[in-house]
Amino acid sequence: AAIIEARGASSAASAANAAIDHVHDWVTGTPDGDWVSMGVPSDGIYGVPEGLLCGFPVTCADGNYEIVQGLEIDDFSRARIDASVAELVSERDMVRGLGLI
Repeated sequence: AAIIEARGASSAASAANAAIDHVHDWVTGTPDGDWVSMGVPSDGIYGVPEGLLCGFPVTCADGNYEIVQGLEIDDFSRARIDASVAELVSERDMVRGLGLI
């Protein structure tokens, strides 16, 4: 209800729009020198465990994506990333514990 009130749209519409943007960038590519954020499997970069699905800065071309390498991460951002990763790992481990993955 808070999202509908604040944005005038449901969270489902917001999620659908994000999915459309994601596929558009993936298929049509990103402009040279630009990148977008996409939820993709980690290759172990930026301290995110390999295989964990997480948002990363990526460039896209020819229907492929590549995680942007070497971005500097300040202390504030590192703390936020670490908190998000801990939550994702906890959720993944709970699902594993249920035998679903």
